[in-house]
Amino acid sequence: MVQWTDFERQTIQNIFGKMDYDDVGPAALSRCLVVYPWTQRYFGNFGNLYNAAAILGNPNVAAHGKTVLQGLVRAVKNMDDIKATFAELSVLHSEKLRVDPDNFRLLADCLTIVVASRMGSDFTADVQGAFQKFLAVVVSSLCRQYH
Repeated sequence: MVQWTDFERQTIQNIFGKMDYDDVGPAALSRCLVVYPWTQRYFGNFGNLYNAAAILGNPNVAAHGKTVLQGLVRAVKNMDDIKATFAELSVLHSEKLRVDPDNFRLLADCLTIVVASRMGSDFTADVQGAFQKFLAVVVSSLCRQYH
């Protein structure tokens, strides 16, 4: 079980409490699909993903980006048991969707970049540390079924 400091809990709750989900989710997933084009193979039913402009303007990408963030909100609300919170998603992604588990880390990195760009100077090293610890726990939880 992960131990969270009061600062880490408060920081994560603050970030997600102030986040514009309609902006950050689509931006993070779009960045992932552009920077790591091999991740597109899991989104074949999303339509046109042929270039950055198509990805950025794709409503299916935007919708799924928001869905990803809503999933992370579940983790924020259950920080003391993220593994159990994501147990079904881990099974879904490993057994049905067969997603390469490294893609979770790539998306987490893209999300960190987008959040940092939106927060600017408020995204201090301490804030980044708390945020990346949270994402590392989420990624580990999603990868649990793979082990």
